[in-house]
Amino acid sequence: MMKQKNRNDKLISISLFVFFTIVAIVALFPVASLVVAAFSPASDLMRFGLTAELFFSAWDFTNMNAIFSGEGGNYWQWYLNSLIISGGLIIVSLFFSSMVGYALALYEFKGQRFVFVLVLLIVMIPFEILMLPLFRLMTSLQLVDTYIAVMLPLIVAPIAVFFFRQYAIGLPKELMESARVDGCTEYGIFFKIMAPLMLPSFAAMAILQGLTSWNNFLWPLLVLRSNDMFTLPVGLATLLTPYGNNYEVLFSGAVLSIIPIIILFLFFQKFFIAGLTSGGVKG
Repeated sequence: MMKQKNRNDKLISISLFVFFTIVAIVALFPVASLVVAAFSPASDLMRFGLTAELFFSAWDFTNMNAIFSGEGGNYWQWYLNSLIISGGLIIVSLFFSSMVGYALALYEFKGQRFVFVLVLLIVMIPFEILMLPLFRLMTSLQLVDTYIAVMLPLIVAPIAVFFFRQYAIGLPKELMESARVDGCTEYGIFFKIMAPLMLPSFAAMAILQGLTSWNNFLWPLLVLRSNDMFTLPVGLATLLTPYGNNYEVLFSGAVLSIIPIIILFLFFQKFFIAGLTSGGVKG
């Protein structure tokens, strides 16, 4: 009986391995096609379209040379803009969102439940509905075509607040009481005691917020006007025009744009799963 159970478990494990391997291959196919396109001549792209066939002998480094030699126009300025906006937004968003979620989880105050319900309602509202009033606000504040205009509406992300709140619910309140007895301030309790315990949630949200900010297209397209201020998604989109398409810079630039997200994930990956599972089941 035990041998039969072990055999069934082994078959299930093999089946799951095969299934998820197929899913991974399907998910990575667009990335492989993008990499191949980045090292293929533009003439081949026009003739054969996107393909994942790895004929290394036919690869051409002209596309990459075009970017590094300066023929890519403002590509590196767009890259820098995206790094500044995404990096700044990750830091500021994690700081404020974690404090709001922590307060909603571990403090009792008048209107606490109403604020939490309001956060949930905002999560359910598509950002496209809020873009027009937010754009009018940025215009009235004279912040259009600045980094702040891109970052300001996203500083306190409702989904991040909800995530931190769910994670903080599972933190031991006894530590807060002990710290108060020792004379620690409320800010000291958060920064010195609770924040270190929330590192997995910070790592998970850093990846998700970084990915969202890095790929954000619609809002930067609306509030950024000058070519020097464009982020990577907006800047790369300008390479496709009715008068000509710069596929060489487009595909090679898209491949290089993946690198910061990969580095971010590799840096925080050991906390990522722990942060997601803990935040998803507590409370």
